[in-house]
Amino acid sequence: QVQLVESGGGLVQAGGSLRLSCAASGRILNNNIMGWYRQASGKQRELVATITSYKYPTYADSVKGRFTISRDNAKDTVYLQMNDLEPEDTAVYYCNARNRDPRNTPTDNFWGQGTQVTVTS
Repeated sequence: QVQLVESGGGLVQAGGSLRLSCAASGRILNNNIMGWYRQASGKQRELVATITSYKYPTYADSVKGRFTISRDNAKDTVYLQMNDLEPEDTAVYYCNARNRDPRNTPTDNFWGQGTQVTVTS
């Protein structure tokens, strides 16, 4: 099992910034991929950004140029720096972690409890 503890959500005005953190503990392997997903009210959960343990990032088109994902492998912690926030970014943000086998195929899937991000206009 892997436990994920998120922090950093809150209320911010449009154009502002927030930084989310997610610390993993438990059975997290050296080869893994961690990331952030979000779910707005009445909508499906969607990918925001992911980063592999080799620090290769991917982003949803809607956040490219505004959000930056990073990680500290020594702490098994992933961060999401969110700049130039828009009301459309309002959602519950969930941390995700997946261990991977030597062919980089995910072998499990863990979720955090979620943290609310609210952006006012």
